[in-house]
Amino acid sequence: MPSPFQLRLAAATLRKGGVLAWPTEAIYGIGCDPLNPHAVRRLLALKQRSLSKGLILTGASYEQLLPFIDPLPDALMQPVLQSWPGPHTWLLPAAPQTPFWVTGGSKLVAVRVTAHPLFHELCLAFGGALTSTSANRSGHSPAGNALEVRLRCPGTNAILHGQLGTLTRPTTIRNALTGEVIRP
Repeated sequence: MPSPFQLRLAAATLRKGGVLAWPTEAIYGIGCDPLNPHAVRRLLALKQRSLSKGLILTGASYEQLLPFIDPLPDALMQPVLQSWPGPHTWLLPAAPQTPFWVTGGSKLVAVRVTAHPLFHELCLAFGGALTSTSANRSGHSPAGNALEVRLRCPGTNAILHGQLGTLTRPTTIRNALTGEVIRP
């Protein structure tokens, strides 16, 4: 686990518009401040990813996601809230102020509350949710370690080193309105 100093330095890098990589539940992820359009543009360029795909937002708590979502009625929110923290990404209605570069122009936003200890601490140090996508070029396999991040995503400002979680594949994505599984 990175030291408190390393986490503060990583959070400062993110606040300055940097792109950072870190271990997640299954793979190394890469992300930035979702409210910084320059950082998001840089992230998408590193990944060679289309703006129209949107990005997952991950926080240390449900409260860190609230600025980006319009909560659903209790009956629909219960399965979402009961699955967190954990490796479950949900599509929820995007709040009107959620930037289009996060939603990809959709009325929905993909969100998750992480249970990964390092990622959780990074979100706390940053003070909010972060974009979270696989550390790779679009269409290529994701990085499983820090060296692979350097090779697959040159130009990343910093990498937090740590252990991956126990999952063997990226998190499932499910539509909270319909229950439909978007990514198994």
